[in-house]
Amino acid sequence: MKKTALDFWVGMFVVLGFVALLFLALKAGNMSSLSFQQTYAVKLKFDNIGGLKARAPVKSAGVTVGRVGSIGFDEHTYQAVVTIDIDQQYKFPKDSSAKILTSGLLGEQYIGLEPGGDDQMLKSGDTISMTQSAVVLENLIGQFLYNKAADSGASKAPSAPAAPAPAFPGAASAMGASGAAQ
Repeated sequence: MKKTALDFWVGMFVVLGFVALLFLALKAGNMSSLSFQQTYAVKLKFDNIGGLKARAPVKSAGVTVGRVGSIGFDEHTYQAVVTIDIDQQYKFPKDSSAKILTSGLLGEQYIGLEPGGDDQMLKSGDTISMTQSAVVLENLIGQFLYNKAADSGASKAPSAPAAPAPAFPGAASAMGASGAAQ
């Protein structure tokens, strides 16, 4: 009887371990939120997508409205072409804009959609032309350091004296007294 209970608990532990590994694998592959809803594909062009990956979320007002379907490269414009799959229930105006954002300081990147004001809505195959590329931390640090170096170089430049020094020690007090009397 004791051996059967022990076998049961060992088996339960193995099954829970397998479920935990499956959960981690789905989370690492960004597949934990599979959806079988109808979607429509919209293309975006970016100069730099940073660390954006396929299956990354597409959010508007903090709500996940779709996923990144695929990422490619346009050999003519030398830009990244990102295809996003937006859930059919969410409609966005044709003049909407998109930007690549980061959740947290070093978190995952996602696409943020800002709705426009157009009367016509996006449909499958449309392209959003107003996009903002990812902020690359290395470029930001480089700009900061370059600006600091330029500022310190400008502060070391010799400056012209404000006023000539008086010829004798009492001249400054005499000038001040005569200037105050006038």
